[in-house]
Amino acid sequence: MISSRPDMPRLKGGARPGRYSIFYVADIHGSEKCFRKFINAGKFYGVDALILGGDVTGKAFVPLVRLDDGAYEARFIGRTEFARNDDELARLESQIRFNGFYPFRTTTTELEDFAARPQRREAHFEKVIGDSVRAWVALADERLDGSGIACLVMPGNDDGSFVGEILSGGRVLQNPEGRPIELGPFQVLSYGWSNITPWHSPRELPESELEARISALVADLEPGRPAIYNLHVPPYGTRIDDAPEIRADLSLVGGSSARMVPVGSTAVRRVIERDGPVLGLHGHIHESRGSARLGPTLCLNPGSDYNSGILKGVIVRLQGGAVEDVQFVAA
Repeated sequence: MISSRPDMPRLKGGARPGRYSIFYVADIHGSEKCFRKFINAGKFYGVDALILGGDVTGKAFVPLVRLDDGAYEARFIGRTEFARNDDELARLESQIRFNGFYPFRTTTTELEDFAARPQRREAHFEKVIGDSVRAWVALADERLDGSGIACLVMPGNDDGSFVGEILSGGRVLQNPEGRPIELGPFQVLSYGWSNITPWHSPRELPESELEARISALVADLEPGRPAIYNLHVPPYGTRIDDAPEIRADLSLVGGSSARMVPVGSTAVRRVIERDGPVLGLHGHIHESRGSARLGPTLCLNPGSDYNSGILKGVIVRLQGGAVEDVQFVAA
């Protein structure tokens, strides 16, 4: 297919005229196992494109402290682990990455220095995350090279600004955020920021500003062509944005019998209702796997169970500018 927009990046995929298929996931939060499954999913499911819609990086670091005898000690998921040789150390680091955390080798003296100098600590942690993301980009470029499978990975609200810069350095893997991307007969609009959350994550905006930024991106789309909106936060009040209600101190309202309430974006809902894209791809709320219909738009949230090493996703098959079939999967 030839684009009428020479400035719009074209990502090839699929040889079936008028048909296109996507495997979509979100919120893997640093899980090495989930990312490897994501990269392998293109061939496994026979799709034309892979899309990871935000929250790529993990949420916690696990220091492996070198002891006087040369062994390493780590406090991890409620227990203390020891690694007494290189093989045990490699296994422990792999287990930490499996759960979406970042291991880093250190000393008691360095940890004390980090506590005394927060800026140095943050710079070090950014380097650890950056090295991990660069390794993922290199892996995707290697595994997908020559496959004909498009791969879009954008940062979400939990990802620092430097993450998008690293993702943009990919050769096969592409960061689509903030620019229109062409996938087969569709144009894709992508934005990973969220509305304000109780967690004060790195990339949040008031609803009015979020709507203005997304609307500015819409202006770059070609009128009259079918569009897919890859927006990390789901539209408000659609059941795919339900999360446990929490208090200002982040404790659950109702304890173990927490009530689910909508926490999605009113801005995203207004934009989708106004524009009527073919498909809305969303994540952000791990607990609300499912689909919702807003006028002509089918909105999907695959959910997330990254800390169990399970990759939840959704396969979308499209034909003639419309959704033909949807299949939720987990592996």
